[in-house]
Amino acid sequence: MAKKEEVRGMFNKIAHRYDYLNHFLSLGIDRQWRKKLRKTLSKYNPDSILDVATGTADLAIELAKLKPTTIIGVDIAETMLAMGDKKIEKKGLQNMITLQEGDSEDLPFEDQSFDAAVVSYGVRNFETPLKGLTEIQRVLKPGGVLMILEFGMPDKFPVKQGYSFYFNFILPLWGKFFSGSYDSYKYLPESVKTFPYGKAFTDLLKDAGFKTAKARKLTMGITYLYEAVK
Repeated sequence: MAKKEEVRGMFNKIAHRYDYLNHFLSLGIDRQWRKKLRKTLSKYNPDSILDVATGTADLAIELAKLKPTTIIGVDIAETMLAMGDKKIEKKGLQNMITLQEGDSEDLPFEDQSFDAAVVSYGVRNFETPLKGLTEIQRVLKPGGVLMILEFGMPDKFPVKQGYSFYFNFILPLWGKFFSGSYDSYKYLPESVKTFPYGKAFTDLLKDAGFKTAKARKLTMGITYLYEAVK
């Protein structure tokens, strides 16, 4: 089975507990990371935002605070999108945020369609990350910005050791307990181990055609915030 289909099936399976587990397993820090992205993006004052791998639309809902005209979220997991639509309706944001099924590596939009694009913990799940990043670059307007939240690996003692133990052993067990899917939460640390971060990832962004790319460590390197301009 192709990675894309595996990822779709995995996220459809855990969609019903996804938000709760994200908040619980990150000790609530995931909310702060999204706020940091929103505050950083605010300086660009985007009118149109594309949220790739939107999941249940947590980031799209956070970015609604910037008051853009439109936010479009795309994801391959239809059950995640259904959960996101319920949250958007509950908050009365239907006129601003639209969700649709879509492939990050074959985006259904014209060239130069968006002022900004964001991805929150989704690039690791792309079948071919460079292809997905190149697609995002294509649909951004000249001077448009891409902002990405993605996991990294802390390199300072004792955070590195504690994080590794939590990520590799505790997280999958709690994930199984709450969602019934050990494999889905075992996939997370395995995918992080093999994914580039820091300079290696900013180099990938430049390979995708972005003129500038920079990385910022958050929470001692557990997460990185990337900012790339077309």
